[in-house]
Amino acid sequence: MLEPITIHPGQEGQASGQDPHLLHEWLVTNGLGGYASGTVVGAITRRYHGLLIAALPNPLGRVMMLNGLSERLRLPDRRVVHTGAEELAGVPPDKVFPLTSFRLDHGLPVWRYEVDGFVLEKRLLMPYQQNTVHVTYRLLSGSGVLRLNLRPAIQFRPHDELVCPMPSTPYRVSVYEDQFEVSGEEHHPKLRMILHGPSTAFTFDRKETPTIPYRTERDRGYPWQGSLWSPGYFRTDLEQGQQTTLVASTEGWEVILAQSPEASYRSESDRCAILLSLAAPQLQDGAAAQLVLAADQFLITPVGRVQDAVRAKAAGDDIRTIIAGYHWFTDWGRDTMISLEGLTLLTGRINEAGWILRTFAEYIRNGLIPNMFPEGEREGLYHTADATLWYFHALHRYMLTTNDQTTLRLLLPKLRDIIEHHVRGTDFGIGVDPEDGLLRQGARGYQLTWMDAKVDDWVVTPRRGKAVEINALWYNALRLLEKWLREAGDPAAALAISQRADQVRDSFNKRFWYEAGGHLYDVVDAENGGNDTACRPNQVLAISLDHPVLDEARWQPVMDVVTQKLLTPVGLRSLAPGHPEYKARYYGDLRSRDAAYHQGTVWAWLIGPYVDAWLKLNPGKQTQARGFLAGLMANLDKACVGSISEVFDAEPPYLPRGCIAQAWSVAETLRIWVRTGS
Repeated sequence: MLEPITIHPGQEGQASGQDPHLLHEWLVTNGLGGYASGTVVGAITRRYHGLLIAALPNPLGRVMMLNGLSERLRLPDRRVVHTGAEELAGVPPDKVFPLTSFRLDHGLPVWRYEVDGFVLEKRLLMPYQQNTVHVTYRLLSGSGVLRLNLRPAIQFRPHDELVCPMPSTPYRVSVYEDQFEVSGEEHHPKLRMILHGPSTAFTFDRKETPTIPYRTERDRGYPWQGSLWSPGYFRTDLEQGQQTTLVASTEGWEVILAQSPEASYRSESDRCAILLSLAAPQLQDGAAAQLVLAADQFLITPVGRVQDAVRAKAAGDDIRTIIAGYHWFTDWGRDTMISLEGLTLLTGRINEAGWILRTFAEYIRNGLIPNMFPEGEREGLYHTADATLWYFHALHRYMLTTNDQTTLRLLLPKLRDIIEHHVRGTDFGIGVDPEDGLLRQGARGYQLTWMDAKVDDWVVTPRRGKAVEINALWYNALRLLEKWLREAGDPAAALAISQRADQVRDSFNKRFWYEAGGHLYDVVDAENGGNDTACRPNQVLAISLDHPVLDEARWQPVMDVVTQKLLTPVGLRSLAPGHPEYKARYYGDLRSRDAAYHQGTVWAWLIGPYVDAWLKLNPGKQTQARGFLAGLMANLDKACVGSISEVFDAEPPYLPRGCIAQAWSVAETLRIWVRTGS
């Protein structure tokens, strides 16, 4: 059974002295990369906050189509109150309809407002695989008629474009009976709206709200004052038990009207039930069930890459990928491969896992899979030294679950080609050093490992040379390919790979042990000479992967240091305290944040490799290992309600930062929850 997550806005903020507007956010997605998101109390604080961010074919990408709704209520005594978005309504806070609770019901946000005996409930959903949003209001109790006015606020723009005053291009409104269409610039789709419910009407009353303060944008060092435009407002009269639904969409009217709002809600509830029924038994009830619904938000059908979709369908496949994080990330190769097991295999979405692996195989170039697909672009970027090696890991976990020999036979030539490219040397200085068999990487101006912060021309943690986790992944990939070649009946090729892996293991254990620190070097043969002694979490992969490269005798001392210096309740620090570059907080403008991104900031996803390594040293102690997830599970009712943030500050109180919902944070928490269950 899925238990609702309920919070009461304002209480935490009043106790801590923080602005309660900034404490809780919500997220709803549509399976295409589109989404709706905002603060629980209704204040717009980010450029990404809106009720309909549509995922559109390239080169448009994701576009803000409906920024918000100003909700005005007239009580029977003719008093007027508003719900939380006072910036849109232009009213003081003392005239706001009190929000008494917010909850997730089957993963969907539900608001409850109460005043003078009236109880109004609001729900929001996005029909799956549609750029459509339904906002439903139901009067649960109250004597008399409640008039509800809904004023849409818009500024069509790419969802990650900086906020600004209204553009000079006018908006045009057209009406056919009860169907409304708003048009902007020619390259934008139309926003179509219709209000279902009793006694509905629309009043034309053009209005511009000139100075909306986007508080989070200000705190992050970006332009933070923008304006929105409205053509007028919808209205409806509600009595107890009645409801009304505003539908806004970029789809055609035949799609918008194909299902009633009630039928759409039933469809989404049924889909939620199916998702839970497919998941591992440990994930089908309680707080863990929310992780399954959170995982669903990252699995998408990318609408922009039409040629890829045609090719996949011609081969009997479908195209799927994984959004790395909301709001601003697209699909990243590294994040996808790390997240694949948790988001797909453990949630019972086996076919989609295969589609993802086969989709990425089509993008292999010069022995590399793409690092990322930029917003609105058709081609990927390949500047990554580890995403391709994580691909081997993801395929291995897929094979353990499915034994899909057909996919393995299809991919085996590509896997051999990847290894051959790495041995010869490929792009960005990625290649094997013939002297020791270790994999080196590095190119000026590029950030090739997962510690990839870059501001203008400044690569914050370049880590050029032979990085510890790159070589742990390289060894793991070699051992996996050796096994697959042997099983495919090619013992000679398997032997050659085995000999190469032996060399890597021998060299790794000779080169990476840092005696004085009792842990592993982060990089050997660094670009400025010598070895990097920084204590970072990357070394855990030398133990945690299925084929650990580090000699077992050194597992315990490494884990002792990692536990002492890097472990927190919400993941591992990216750098140990005491290092000259250590940063305790991830806060401020872009340069300040990126300077801290991998210099102490805690990453939630790293709890997965940590627990894997810990259990190798403590077999059978699953119950104790489950305790390492307590802080992350507690994050489900903070920041983005129902999901897990990207990063956290390196020191107490470990405030959530970065993306409000991150794929690998959810995936690794979910995976370890299953692994440590009974």
